[in-house]
Amino acid sequence: MPSYSIGQAAQLLGVSPETVRRWADGGKLGMEREGSGKRVIEGTALARFAQERGAGLHAVPEDDVPTSVRNSFVGIVTAVRADDVAAQVEVQSGPHRLVSLVTREAVEELGLDVGVTVTARVKSTSVHIDLP
Repeated sequence: MPSYSIGQAAQLLGVSPETVRRWADGGKLGMEREGSGKRVIEGTALARFAQERGAGLHAVPEDDVPTSVRNSFVGIVTAVRADDVAAQVEVQSGPHRLVSLVTREAVEELGLDVGVTVTARVKSTSVHIDLP
């Protein structure tokens, strides 16, 4: 079973190593010590913690319109590039950068501009997973 260092866990969770240490010290995230004394997090425990944390990170607001899209990311617009017909909107949601192509008309109707808080919803029929 793989295990992860504090730094690796922090990178995967999109937080600082100090945050991971505080979670471990506060009992929120289990850690063990290797033979060398180095603190590590067992892979399945880290996956479970990430899943539990993610369930509340980008929750769809209760007053939102019901939708079949389950992958919602609350973030901030970091760039908008528009021409006569189409626009590219970049959103930063925690450690995730999302890029969406929409119509220029949609950008104008929604008032999308740098600094605006948005919810990006992702629905895909194909997801590819690669090992680092």
